[in-house]
Amino acid sequence: MTTTEPVPPDAPGNVDTTQADHRLHPMSWLFVLLQQLRQFVVPLIAAFFFGGDRNELWPLIGVGVLAVVAVWRYFTYRYGFTGEALVVRSGLLERSVRVIPFARIHNVALQQSLLHRVFDVAEVRLESAGGQKPEAEMRVLKLSDALALEALVRRRGASAEATSAANQPSELLFLATGEIVRLGLVSNRGLIVAGAAIGGLSQMSPRLLPNLVDRWGEWLLGWASHNGAQQPGHYAIAGVTLVLLVIGLLRLFSILLALLQYYGFRLSETGRRLTVERGLLARWRTSASRRRIQAWTLREGVMHRLLRRRSLDIDTAVAEQHNQERALRELAPVATPDACDALIAHVLPRSGWPQLEWKPLSARAWWRLMLPAVFASLLMSSIATWWLGMWGLLALLLVPCNAYVARRHARTAGYAADGELIAVREGWWRRHWRFAEIDKLQALHLTRNPLDRRCGTATLWLDTAGASAMAPPLRIRFLPETEARALCDRLSETLARRALRW
Repeated sequence: MTTTEPVPPDAPGNVDTTQADHRLHPMSWLFVLLQQLRQFVVPLIAAFFFGGDRNELWPLIGVGVLAVVAVWRYFTYRYGFTGEALVVRSGLLERSVRVIPFARIHNVALQQSLLHRVFDVAEVRLESAGGQKPEAEMRVLKLSDALALEALVRRRGASAEATSAANQPSELLFLATGEIVRLGLVSNRGLIVAGAAIGGLSQMSPRLLPNLVDRWGEWLLGWASHNGAQQPGHYAIAGVTLVLLVIGLLRLFSILLALLQYYGFRLSETGRRLTVERGLLARWRTSASRRRIQAWTLREGVMHRLLRRRSLDIDTAVAEQHNQERALRELAPVATPDACDALIAHVLPRSGWPQLEWKPLSARAWWRLMLPAVFASLLMSSIATWWLGMWGLLALLLVPCNAYVARRHARTAGYAADGELIAVREGWWRRHWRFAEIDKLQALHLTRNPLDRRCGTATLWLDTAGASAMAPPLRIRFLPETEARALCDRLSETLARRALRW
C-alpha cells in the first residue's frame, strides 16, 4: 500500500517505519541523472558539433533541474525491513511510505550495465504478479547489498514460495561459448537490425543498392557500370555473391549480439525458484518461482535442426507488461533436445514429458488447412491474369504447393491432454510445442467460423496469464466439432473440480 502519512506502530502487521534507514549507493544520483538525460542527448550533441543559435541550449536548464532532482532522490530515499514486509520511504515535501509484504514479491531482478559494473552497483526491481509496474525500483544499490536484499526477500517469503534458507543453488543449465555461437547462428537478431538500417538508408538514397552492386562488381570482376563492359551475367554474379556476403556478415553480427547478451548464461535453482544470469558487458539477473510459470514453448527452426538444437521459453505472470524483456522468459535459449526434455521433466515432474500420448489431427485437417491458401491463390491468379494476360495463370501453380505444405503441416500437428498437462504441436518448416499445466488455464474458448461450420471443424483456444506477444497461441485447430466439444467439456469439468477443492 502507499500512504502519505507515517505508519503508526500499532498498525496491522506492527509496521515500524523507523527501521527503513538504508540508503541508496552514494553514486545513485549519477545513474538516475544519466537515465533521465537520454531525451536531451540528441539536441545537445547537435548543438555541440553543428552549432546553432542559443535557443538550442535551453535543454541545459532541464539538465540542471534533473541533476537537482537526482541528488534530491538520493537524500530522501530510504528502505528497510520490519516483520514480513519491506518498507520504502521517499519524498521530502510530499512524504510517501510504501509497505510491501515479502509474500507479494515474486521476483527480484538485478541489472548491471557496464557503468554499473565499474562502480560495483546494480539496479534492483521488486516485481509482483498483479501490478502494471514494479512494487519498488532502487537505482542503485551496492552489488553486495542488492544480493543481500534478494536473499532476504527469498528467505522471508519462504512460506509462500516453499523455499528454505538452507537451500543451496543447483545448476540446471550452463551455456558454454560454443553454445552461444550456435545461438547466434539460429537467431535473426542481426538480420532485424541490419534490415532496419538498410531500409532507412534506402529512403535517404534510392540509388544505394544499385550503387552497392556496381561497386562490388567492380571490385570482384573488374568492371564498372559507366564503361558499358558489364554483362547481365556479371550483374547476376555480383548480386548473388553480395547476398552471400551480407548473409555471412549478418550471421557474424548475430553471433556478436548473442555473445554480448548471453555470455555466461546460467540457469540455477534454489528451492522452487529458477534464476537466470547472463551478459558479457552488462549483466542481467532475474528469477521466478516455478509456480509462477504459466505456459511453455519449445521451438525448433531449420537452423535448430541442422545444429540439433532447440529453444525453450516460458511465460510468467510478470508485473510490468510494457517491459517484458526484464522478465524471466528463456530457460534454454539454445540446448540439445535431450537437455530441453530433461529440463521440462525436472520442473514439471508430474507432466510425463516427453512420453506424452499425442493425438494427430483428423485425415481431413489438411484440406481445411489448404482452403484459405487456395482461395488466396485463385484471387492472385485472377488479378495477375487481368494485369498480365495468360502469364497470370502461372499463379495457379501455387495450388499444388499449398496442398503439399498443408499435408506436411497436418502430419506433424497434434495435441495431448491428460490430467496434468495440455500440449499442442504445430509447424513443419518451423516447429513448436506449446503446453501448459491444466491448473494454469484461465479460460477456454471454442470458435467456429463459416468455413469451420461447412467443414464440421472447430478450434479450441486455451488462455493463460502472462502470454508473450511473440509466443505462438495455445490452441488446437481444426478438430472435428464433436471431439472439440468433448475436450472442452472435459477440461472445464477438471478446472471446476479443482477450483472447488481449493
